[in-house]
Amino acid sequence: MKAISVIGITNSGKTTVCETIIRGLRRRGYSVGSVKEIHFEEFMIDPNPNTNTNRHRAAGSQLVTARGYYETDILYQSKIAIEDILKHYDHDYVILEGVSDCNVPIIITAHNQAEVQDRIDCRAAAVSGVIANSCSDELFGMPVFNALNDPEALVDFAEKRAFEPLPSFDTDCCSGCGCGCREFAGMVARQKAGREECVLFSQAVELSVNGRLIPMVPFVQAILKNTVVGVIRELHGFEEHSKIEVRFKL
Repeated sequence: MKAISVIGITNSGKTTVCETIIRGLRRRGYSVGSVKEIHFEEFMIDPNPNTNTNRHRAAGSQLVTARGYYETDILYQSKIAIEDILKHYDHDYVILEGVSDCNVPIIITAHNQAEVQDRIDCRAAAVSGVIANSCSDELFGMPVFNALNDPEALVDFAEKRAFEPLPSFDTDCCSGCGCGCREFAGMVARQKAGREECVLFSQAVELSVNGRLIPMVPFVQAILKNTVVGVIRELHGFEEHSKIEVRFKL
C-alpha cells in the first residue's frame, strides 16, 4: 500500500487536490482509500445525543458499530494513531488529507508563498491548490501542479512518488539508515534515496501477527533471533544456517 498526504490551510484546495488524485488513480485501475483529518475538537459523526448509537456510547460501550444497508461506521472513542488506521487498508493507494504525522510524501496546498514556506518540512515534495493559479511551475525547489488545468500531471506525480509509509521509530531505537525515520522519508520523497534502503524493508527476522508483518528495529530482531535460536539449538534436528519458522496462536 502506497500513500501520499495533502496538507494546507483551510480553503487552499486540499480536498480538490485529493479528489483529483483519487479520481485519476481509480481511472487507471487502482484501488484507492482515503483518510480525512478533522481539525475540529467537537467533531463527531453522530453528534445527536438521542440517537441509538449514542445511547450505546452513553451506556458505556467502548466500541460502537453502526451497521446500515449501504454503510458501516465503526465509532472509536479516541483518536487513533495513523499507523493503526492504515492497518485497516489493503488498497493500492491511500490518499491522506490534512495528515501531517505520517512518513510519506507531502503535497502542500496554499494561497501564497508564505503559507507554503510555513508548512515545508523534509517530506514536502510538491505544491498545489489555489497558489497554482498564480505561480510558476516550481516553488522552493518543488514542482507546482494545477489540479484543475492539468489534473493528469498531478495524478502522474502521486502515482509515481507515493510510497509505503515508513515507520516512525525514535533515533535511539533505530538509525540504521544514518538518520531518523522522518528525515529518511524526506530523502525518499525527494528521490534522494529508495524506500527499499530502509533497514526494516528486508528484515532478516520477520514477525507477523494475523498475516501482517510487524516492523522491528535491528536490536529487537537480534533479541528475538538469539532467544529463539538459543532454544532451538538444543533440539534434535537443528542445523546451522537453517530457515526457522515458529508459529503459535495466543
